[in-house]
Amino acid sequence: MSHNTPLSPRPLHHLSDVQRRVLTIRQLREHGVTASVAAERSRAGGPWQQILPGVHLLHPGPATSEERLLAALLYTASRGQGADGSAPGGGEPHGEAMITGLAALAMHHFSSAPPLASLDRIDVLVPRTRRLRATGFVRFVRAGTLPGPQYVAGVPTAPVAHALADAVARLTDAVLVRRLLTESVRHGHCEATAVVAELNSARLLSRPHVVDAVDALLAEGRAIAEGRLYDMVRGNHLPEPLWNVELRLPGGPALGGVDAYWREQAVAVEIDTRAPRQNQEVWRGGFGHKREHLERLGITVVRVTPKKLRETPEEQAAVVRTALIAAADRDPASYVVVLPR
Repeated sequence: MSHNTPLSPRPLHHLSDVQRRVLTIRQLREHGVTASVAAERSRAGGPWQQILPGVHLLHPGPATSEERLLAALLYTASRGQGADGSAPGGGEPHGEAMITGLAALAMHHFSSAPPLASLDRIDVLVPRTRRLRATGFVRFVRAGTLPGPQYVAGVPTAPVAHALADAVARLTDAVLVRRLLTESVRHGHCEATAVVAELNSARLLSRPHVVDAVDALLAEGRAIAEGRLYDMVRGNHLPEPLWNVELRLPGGPALGGVDAYWREQAVAVEIDTRAPRQNQEVWRGGFGHKREHLERLGITVVRVTPKKLRETPEEQAAVVRTALIAAADRDPASYVVVLPR
């Protein structure tokens, strides 16, 4: 049998080009190729090569980035079986595994991430219960609960925030960590609070270079959210508010800052950028206390999150408009001094 001989009468048209070039021993057997024939073809100088244990590349020469990704997933899915004897993953072609870390960020088109072709290792996210050893260019990252994958070019990939945490866990380059985190919000991949939640879950917030990068991330996230708030107000033809001001009682203490304030209607908008790691006690002592104080003075406080400003700006504008209209039916609010913040 030469390397030009068809694998078997079973057609391959249901597979993509890359899937036809990377096959496991089991898949080869299903196409009529025995393990001994595969081993013969994969010898040095042969038409095939074994790219990972039990995974063959059906051409000579270096593997492409797509082929390495597929090989990593096929290798992971082929290792071990579930308790019922089935392949892990409930019938999914790649099992439960998904690409994470820097490889996933490259797939999500992060300009700060190294290109896929330059990566020595591809990180694959698997359940903590899977007993797997790193081999070749495949490295495993384990999690107690796996996120739902996002499919990028058909490849199961960890969501950006999770992939960021997995990448940061292995990085010591403070500049790269900062670039990756800020890019995640600057280019709209995810919200800053989602990233902080994943970093906290991975217990990375005690690392000094990560803490510094998170400060930059939150500042970037707030700046973007403020820009979206401006766009929401002006794009939906709401009255122009006073922007980014501090409220005080006359001759009294500060009541706190707000991101937008309509003085005549006594309506305030505040962007809530609290990180998820802040618990309910912090909520009651911080934003919640301020909101209650302002509302006792007759000031309506509308809370918006960066995510809502990004995903549903029209709905947020409708909430603010309703609050402005309702002001006519309320008792006048207490007088407060408005100062630039």
